[in-house]
This record gives sequence, structure tokens and C-alpha cells, in this order.
Amino acid sequence: MEYTFLQQYWWFIVSLLGGLLVFLMFVQGANTMIFSVGRTELGRTMVVNSTGRKWEFTFTTLVTFGGAFFASFPLFYSTSFGGAYWLWVLILVSFVFQAVSYEFQTRPGNILGRNTFRIFLVANGYLGPFLVGAAVATFFTGSDFIVDKGAIGDGISPVISRWGNPWHGLDALANVWNIILGLAVVFLSKILGSLYMLNNIDDGEISSRIRKGLLPLAVAFLVFFLAFLGHVLTGQGYAVASDGTVSVEPFKYWHNLVEMPAVLAIFLVGVLAVLYGIIKTIACGRYRRGIWWTGAGAVLAVLSIFLIAGYNGTAYYPSTSDLQSSLTISNSCSSFFTLKTMMYVSFIIPFVLAYIAYAWWSMDRKPVTREEMSVTEDKY
Repeated sequence: MEYTFLQQYWWFIVSLLGGLLVFLMFVQGANTMIFSVGRTELGRTMVVNSTGRKWEFTFTTLVTFGGAFFASFPLFYSTSFGGAYWLWVLILVSFVFQAVSYEFQTRPGNILGRNTFRIFLVANGYLGPFLVGAAVATFFTGSDFIVDKGAIGDGISPVISRWGNPWHGLDALANVWNIILGLAVVFLSKILGSLYMLNNIDDGEISSRIRKGLLPLAVAFLVFFLAFLGHVLTGQGYAVASDGTVSVEPFKYWHNLVEMPAVLAIFLVGVLAVLYGIIKTIACGRYRRGIWWTGAGAVLAVLSIFLIAGYNGTAYYPSTSDLQSSLTISNSCSSFFTLKTMMYVSFIIPFVLAYIAYAWWSMDRKPVTREEMSVTEDKY
């Protein structure tokens, strides 16, 4: 078992977790429509309880994604999480708002009222996907940091990575392409949320409102996604030579797709699946299973985007301050022993996924209905 294989393996695992996280942000997307889809108190209760049965999956996947990055590529974790901390703090705070809002909106003694916590859910629905998308975009646009591994022996408290400006991550929001990908993820999460509610809520009025809004959401998503994709594929990338030297290469990410046919196939299948789920839902008034096509397609598309960012001799976290400080999967990963040990632990992942699938099926055997929300006490 070679060190290079383990590095590639763990980048794939991190990429897959990133794809699953984007899919599970249908919770955030649906929450943005609490007041627009749920025009009455009962309607809003149905929307909140539809997403409330799944929000732990999203939160857990976010934590797992961060944990996997920390364990397998600790230099990225210390550089980005330690340098761009304001961006990550905003992401975490928005998800904390989500957790608190679900748990406290119906608690006795809630002096703020249910709708206050629902507004927090709406805020998380927009901020969470937008900030995550902007953070991921920096894998292509770069960030302002310097890495000096020689500093490990300096002083009592050595600092390997230094951020190049006092904004510490908020500077990512000053790059228009980061904003564009953030907006693309917002609209994708709203599409996924719409498709999930169509599948999970059995109510004619809510379904009608969701279907009316699906086409504008799809158009907005395609505009922002295609703009970012076109910029990435036709712009410059960051190639890594065999000796570790990083250089700028025009059309690098396009070359990655062409030179990795398997990744290109995954990307195309993912995009087609996303479009199929949306188009069939719009065209067929009674079709309710679009979430599975679009959700699976989103996982594959995001997976392939992560892969072209790190595979094929590419710096996945380029530095705009010092090109040679850019992070690659080989210069930022954990030791051979750590990666090998974690690989054996990762073999339990299929069993965890099987449990999640069973839990999902158990919770969604019956759709959310007005009758259930009117009589049950076990609800958000």
C-alpha cells in the first residue's frame, strides 16, 4: 500500500462527504420557504416538521466533513480554519441557529415566539449554503496565506501558517466568483428543498406553490452555476510538478476533466441527473420522486468538482500571496500511519450509510399531512 494511494483515497472520501453535505442542505433550502410556502400556521408547521426530521443528518455530515479534513489534511485545517476563521465561524454560528431554533421554538416559556425561531431557520437556510459555497470556491480562486513549515522550530509557540490580511476569511466574500458559487449553492439547496417537500409533504396547496416556484429556481441556479463553471474551465489553474513546484497553467481544470475520463463521466452523469429530476418534476404534475434524481446528481457533480480541484497534480488550495505555499494533497496530508489506520476505520462507512438509509425510510414511510400536524404532540 503506497502513500500516494492513501492520499488519493482520503481526498476522494473528503470529496464524497462534500457532495453528501450539499445534497443534505435541502434542509436549508426548504427552510428558506417556510413563510412563502407555508401561508398559514398549519402550513408553516408542516414545512418545519418536514425538514426537522432530517436536520441532524446535515449537521452531522458538516461535522464529519470538517473532522475528515482535519484528520487527513491537517495543514489545510490549520491554514483555513486557523486563518480564515471568521468565515468558518459564521458558517458554524448559522448552523447553531438552526439547531437551537428547532429545539426551542415550541418549548414552554418561549418568550420570543415561534416565528422568531423560524426566521432564524430562514437565515440559516440562506447563509449556510451561501457561505459553504463561497468557502469551496476558494479551492479555485485562492486565498491570502503563507505557509512556512520551517517555523515549526521557532519559539515557544510556532506558527506554520499565517493569513495575509486582517479580514481572516471575510476577504473571500470580496471575490465575485466566490459569491457566484455561493449563490449557485443557495439556489441548488432551494431546488433540493422543493423536491424533498414535494416527496415528503402530502398537501395540495403546498405542492402547488412549490411547483410554481421550481422553474425560476432552476433558471437562477443554472445561470450562476454555468457562469462559475465556465470561469473555472476557461481560466487558469495551479499545476504541481513532480518536485512539488506550483505553477499557473491556463485551462488547468479543463485539462483535468479531459485527462481523467472517469471524473468527466461522473460529472456529466451528475449534471444530467440533476436536470432530469428538475425537468420531470416540472413537466409531470404528479411526479414526486425528483429529489432522488437531483439529489444523487448533486452528490456526483460536487464529488467531481472536488476531484478536479485536487487530483491530476493540482493545488487544491492555492495561495494568492505565495504560490509555493499552495496546498496539495501530498504536502498537506497526515502521516502514512495515520492515513492507513483511518482507511481501515473508514470501512465501517457503508454500515453507517445503511443505518442512515434505514432511519430515513422509517421516518419517511408516511408523508407529513395536515391531519398528523393537527393531532400529534410529537412535533417541532
